Amino acid sequence: MALRNAIADTFDQLEADPDVQVIILTGAGRAFTVGLDLKELGGEKPADAAVSSRDLSDAIGALSKPVIGAVNGFAITGGFEIALMCDFLIASPNARFADTHARVGVVPGWGLSQRLPRLIGINRAKELSLTGNYLDAETACAWGLVNRVVPAEELLSTCEALARDIVSTDPVTRGEIRRIMDAGWAATLDEGLQLEDTASRAHSKSQVRADKVAQRRKDIQSRGRVQTDG
Repeated sequence: MALRNAIADTFDQLEADPDVQVIILTGAGRAFTVGLDLKELGGEKPADAAVSSRDLSDAIGALSKPVIGAVNGFAITGGFEIALMCDFLIASPNARFADTHARVGVVPGWGLSQRLPRLIGINRAKELSLTGNYLDAETACAWGLVNRVVPAEELLSTCEALARDIVSTDPVTRGEIRRIMDAGWAATLDEGLQLEDTASRAHSKSQVRADKVAQRRKDIQSRGRVQTDG
């Protein structure tokens, strides 16, 4: 419980810090996170802290900044749920995912039952959640759960490079794109298209778009990212 509270507090601090634009979440040691302390959850030992009014999932869910999950090892049950809260995942070959909620007699409470089927398909999600079996990194990539698998020694540098690419984009625009993607994910296609149309119109009116686009294009060209006028 103390660790859950500390993670929630940390994410609140990162959200409030104007110098932070992208967050990389990874684990220390051989696991990303193996989830809740089952002895604490089952009452076999006392909780080391009181339940915070600010839940971990609320703190991560309220972020206006992208979170890259660098899955370095085991991501199990509650840890799997935390991984699914990230905007996208990069994994090392050591990554292993498992949903053991059914094995320990707990119903998911941080969104796994809803996020996982949307990412990998309901049949695959049911296989994982109803069996409690492990999913290796390469299969997780093939199923669309992680974006790519990179050597363990390159995991953080890969995520840092992606973070720099994100930071190089216009912060207001990328924030709005992320917002409507998340909102549309929970809606129908028609509702999502309406969300996009409304956001696009509002964004265009709120900025001198032509001047801003021209300046962004010059910035990109100066970094050598655009090779033609196309």
